[in-house]
Amino acid sequence: LLIGLIYSCASIQTPQGGPKDTKPPKVLKMEPKNLSTNFSAKKIVIDFDEYIKLNNEFKEFSISPEMEKPPILKGNSSRKLEITLQDSLEKNTTYTLNFGKAIADITEGNALKNFTYVFSTGPTLDSLSISGKVTNSLTGAPEIEALVYIVPLARDTIFGKKKPSIYTTTDSSGNYKLNNLKKDTYKVYALKEKSGDKIYQQSTDEVGFIKEPFVLDKNLDSINLKVFKELAKDFRVVDRRLNSDGSITMEFNQKLRKPEITIIDPAAVDPGKIVRFTKENDSVKFWLKDLSFDSIKVAVKDEGKAIDTVKITRGKKDTYTRTVQAGDNLEGPELNPFKDLRLLFNFPIENIDLTKVSLLEDSIPRKGFTLTKDSSDILAYTFKYPWKKKEKYILKIGEGAVTALFNAKNKEITKSFTMADADGYSSLYINVTVPDTSKNYILELVNEKKEIVVASQRILKSGQVIFPNYRSGIYYARIVYDENKNGIWDTGNVAKGIQPEKIWYEPKEFSIRANFERREKIDIPK
Repeated sequence: LLIGLIYSCASIQTPQGGPKDTKPPKVLKMEPKNLSTNFSAKKIVIDFDEYIKLNNEFKEFSISPEMEKPPILKGNSSRKLEITLQDSLEKNTTYTLNFGKAIADITEGNALKNFTYVFSTGPTLDSLSISGKVTNSLTGAPEIEALVYIVPLARDTIFGKKKPSIYTTTDSSGNYKLNNLKKDTYKVYALKEKSGDKIYQQSTDEVGFIKEPFVLDKNLDSINLKVFKELAKDFRVVDRRLNSDGSITMEFNQKLRKPEITIIDPAAVDPGKIVRFTKENDSVKFWLKDLSFDSIKVAVKDEGKAIDTVKITRGKKDTYTRTVQAGDNLEGPELNPFKDLRLLFNFPIENIDLTKVSLLEDSIPRKGFTLTKDSSDILAYTFKYPWKKKEKYILKIGEGAVTALFNAKNKEITKSFTMADADGYSSLYINVTVPDTSKNYILELVNEKKEIVVASQRILKSGQVIFPNYRSGIYYARIVYDENKNGIWDTGNVAKGIQPEKIWYEPKEFSIRANFERREKIDIPK
């Protein structure tokens, strides 16, 4: 949609001092009046209480029904916005001009959101409406400033290709309302987008939809949508890089099931590679012992099938900096009393000289510890010792104690901590009743912000679920309705009309108190 724009030469100075202006421009007068009938004007003038500017009007402004010759907007550095209608108007038709966030005050840029101007060329206005709420499919939280739009069923093919002309954005509670609609059959969508172009981009945006079209012949409320992130249609390596330490990282646009990588050229470097996929199988880091190549070709496979091939180049003058470092699983300054100390190195380790590893317990050197390679992670080691509560520990790994790939060495590594008191932890017992034993469910324990899954357990029948030894705090329980019985939550697919798997949150919070077992009951709704 192209919109002509005429700039004014006025220079507006920002006021000095006083509180910052946070209010959007206020409409003082509209000529012709908003919601006019028997409209025949060629120009609309809207007066504001302060100077305005137009922001991204090419993206933000729309008119419904669309016009071959779009309106011209004139209003920068002025208290007036003039809209000139270039095209002829249809008879007995309600027109809606939606300005989105295009109108803002000139000093602070406070946008007048969801402002619309409506008129009818006939004696009556279209007066139907649709309203509802947009939430996140995973967390259930309201989506703020999500785009909601409806498309007449006859024009549903524009989805993902063209900006809609009938839209609004949600408020701070995730609520939306579209007014002055005509009787028709519609599809409804919601977007939580990155670009702001109001066109669905699968790679970056979240989307919500209602599969079946609906006939709007009366006001509709509670038309609620849940937005979700679709899986990419086709697998692709979205990032690949040779890191400054000589390791190679590749990131994918999908989570794989049984991933593999193979160096197909030069094939001679493949046998010596060391590979580590992330837990989610959506990225990989690998190390090659021979870095004399100019470039390599890497084949990515999933379940034995090749799905992509990428090329990675190396500069002839590339140099690498390698220092062995170690992360840990400490919870702040404390070690969880129900876990061993776990060290996660940044290189595959070839040898650790234990004579250079020391443990102090309240400043007293101690022996009797072990440092063992983790069987489930090539970068992890487990440090075991009969820890005592309230004692202060200092673990020192002396300089050069660790030898990694490429003969990389460590500088001195120090870990200072105490073992947390086991009395600060407790267990949660939940008796779960399922509504249908032929279906599968997943019980997930999430943190207070509902952002992190702390624990998860599949539910196949009614019974007790135990979450043992968790730090005191506030948790929530949610149920995933595992329709395809694969043990994970599955997202939706717009093209196939598939909604994401349903998630239900137990309304009450589960506060786990220190040294106090909590017992709860959950009846899973149908």
